[in-house]
Amino acid sequence: MRKNSLYYAVLIANLFSLSVFAQSDKEPEALGLPGDNLNLYAVLDVFQKSKTLEDFEKSINDKDNNINNLDLDDDKNIDYIQVVSEKNGDSHSIVLQVAVNEKERQDVAVIDVTKDKNGKIVVQIIGDEELYGKDYIVEPADEANVSGTPNPGYKSDGTVIINNTTTNNYSTTNNNASNVSSVSAWPVVLFLFTPLYMPYVSPWHWGYYPPYWHPWRPVFYHNYWGYHSHFYGNHYYHRTVVIRNPGRYNHYNNRRNTSALVRNNRANGNYRATYDGRTYKRPTAPSTRPVVRPSERPSGNRPSTRPVSPSTNRPSTRPISPSNNGGTRPAVRPNVPNTNRPSTRPSMPTTRPVSRPMPSSRPASSNRQSMSRPSGSASRMSRN
Repeated sequence: MRKNSLYYAVLIANLFSLSVFAQSDKEPEALGLPGDNLNLYAVLDVFQKSKTLEDFEKSINDKDNNINNLDLDDDKNIDYIQVVSEKNGDSHSIVLQVAVNEKERQDVAVIDVTKDKNGKIVVQIIGDEELYGKDYIVEPADEANVSGTPNPGYKSDGTVIINNTTTNNYSTTNNNASNVSSVSAWPVVLFLFTPLYMPYVSPWHWGYYPPYWHPWRPVFYHNYWGYHSHFYGNHYYHRTVVIRNPGRYNHYNNRRNTSALVRNNRANGNYRATYDGRTYKRPTAPSTRPVVRPSERPSGNRPSTRPVSPSTNRPSTRPISPSNNGGTRPAVRPNVPNTNRPSTRPSMPTTRPVSRPMPSSRPASSNRQSMSRPSGSASRMSRN
């Protein structure tokens, strides 16, 4: 008993140590696409902290933030990410794009901010298919599942100026955690829906950049992933494959910017150098199966087919066969002897008489003899 108890105690201790090690040692994940070098979780987190779109553009291009690691033109230097916004009613599209040369621009991602009829605001960042593949979407988690501040290290004065009136609509204290978790309380979202907001278009372009920005060499992916590994598996942002405002996104998607240079670099494998010859597991994509299965189970085929089969086949054949047993069996058996056996036997004698009259030749020979004999008989008669 003591040996068994000691064995189980050691086994439990080993399992516990393995689980703790697995949680602390996170394995890097990679899409194998250029978008691996711009973490959309980190971009959305910076968007949540920014007060204006200009501040947002400056933050994602700041070297100290370790967010931008894109080198789409493959010149071994980081590309500057421009921010261009569009407004259509209560919908905003904030596009992140890179000028890869004087004539071509490549969209990296688009942030969709929409207010519905009930006043609820939805925020999503959607990665461009050329850089992230299809349906790579990151959004804030459900407010009901978030407790505390989404950014404990973020400190803000909570001051928003609307129409020259200072209002304190944002707080990072734990007492107002429900307001912090709501996207409607993000400073940049408040800024987008103020009456004085005007769509922002970055004044910088190819060859003209802000004085505070200078390009630097990109880092290898395993180092870049380590900067943002804490975003994976967190409770504040998660991936999805559902676009909340498909009409607005389709309107943007018809006018998105793509670059032939980026497509060629991707096809030629020029972006693989960032992985330093290493291989990584692919991130797990969200599944839509839990949404589909509940709708199919109530309307399945099994309940509808099982009651139909016994009512149509088995009861219909069994009552009919016993009622006709007496009539079918006599009707079948008399027909067999009447049609086959009597018909063949009488026909046999009809053929045989046809062959037997052949002995008529024999009487013919006897007749010949009789025909020849009368001469003798006649002579005998004459003698008598």
